[in-house]
Amino acid sequence: MEPSPNPTRRRATGALAFTAASASRIFGANGAIRIGCIGAGGRAQALLRNIERIPNARIAAVCDVWTENLEKAKQLAGPAAFATRDYRDLLARQDVDAVIIGAPDHQHVPLTSAACRAGKDVYVEKPLTHSRGEEQAVLLAVRETGRIVQVGTQQRSMPHMKKSRDLVLAGKIGKVHKAHITWNRNAPRAAQRYQIDPRTVDWASWLGPARAQSFDPYRFRQWRWFSDFGGGIFTDLMVHQIDIVHWILNLQHPASAASIGDWFSAKGIWETPDTVQTILRYPESEVQVYFEGTFSNARNAAMIELMGSDGTLYLDRGRYELYPETRTNKFSYEEWVLGDGGRGADFYAKPNGELLHLTDWVEAIRARRQPVAPVEAGVGSAAAAHLANQALRSGQVAKWSA
Repeated sequence: MEPSPNPTRRRATGALAFTAASASRIFGANGAIRIGCIGAGGRAQALLRNIERIPNARIAAVCDVWTENLEKAKQLAGPAAFATRDYRDLLARQDVDAVIIGAPDHQHVPLTSAACRAGKDVYVEKPLTHSRGEEQAVLLAVRETGRIVQVGTQQRSMPHMKKSRDLVLAGKIGKVHKAHITWNRNAPRAAQRYQIDPRTVDWASWLGPARAQSFDPYRFRQWRWFSDFGGGIFTDLMVHQIDIVHWILNLQHPASAASIGDWFSAKGIWETPDTVQTILRYPESEVQVYFEGTFSNARNAAMIELMGSDGTLYLDRGRYELYPETRTNKFSYEEWVLGDGGRGADFYAKPNGELLHLTDWVEAIRARRQPVAPVEAGVGSAAAAHLANQALRSGQVAKWSA
């Protein structure tokens, strides 16, 4: 899956011709949008299951470097879909209008840029960037090609998140100076073991721009916790929550970060800590954000609390709750519960965030408008995670540098 420096290098004439055709294609109300998937692992499979639920959108092609994932994706896509292990074959096809990118973090920017320059609209999983310094490449690719790119921070498409944003912007909870965000789990994630035949994996393509190294089935399956491919809890989980804080409070990136991290359940296994905390400062907006994440205890689970002068807004993926400050008592307690289950769950059946976010993307493609989670937002939320990791690795306060 390694993106070449010039994505049209192998098929210059055909790819460039299709770029023009794709850019000029206008989707009517009944015109089917034909979608390909590059990197068809667990997250992408969840997205593929929802594509067929969107009117006039269908899976046209699937790509993965691992035979097992490719076979599962083919079953979801159906026998008529094109299947390949080389993403360039998929991008060169004239019967693919848009792509979902579900590859690991280190491939997000190269693949998104290549897809845009091949004339495809893009849905790319979060975080958009794997490290600071990648931003300009993807921003330039989107701006030069005019493609519609949705970053997979699907909480923005959930109705209670949208209503919460409206409430905060209307001054419901007063001035917000502090946010507390979490993603805590109690799970033996590091203890998993894998037996994978290396002959079923195109390992060199999977590595792509990462440094050369021998095939490791554990890193292949648990890539999020190794710095060559992911960024640990900050980029995997905090990104979702800080994205909502940025969106609601109109923040772009922190000015500084101070972080700590330890290994309590993954010692000697993961490169990135399994328990982390960070403080992010936004002095120009007079906001502080505190994040905590662990795999050793599930207290608070996955939630967002915006703490205002007149009240506190609690959010998770299935509800919001409004608590008045007793000093001012300007409103009564209010809640909107959409999903069943305990507070702070990773996923709820209702709302179906994947379906809502994909639908927004498809509608944006038809209307040629900005999606709810554009690349600029993806850059900002990922940058917050990168700054937190910089502070963690250095043991010092990390300060923003443009």
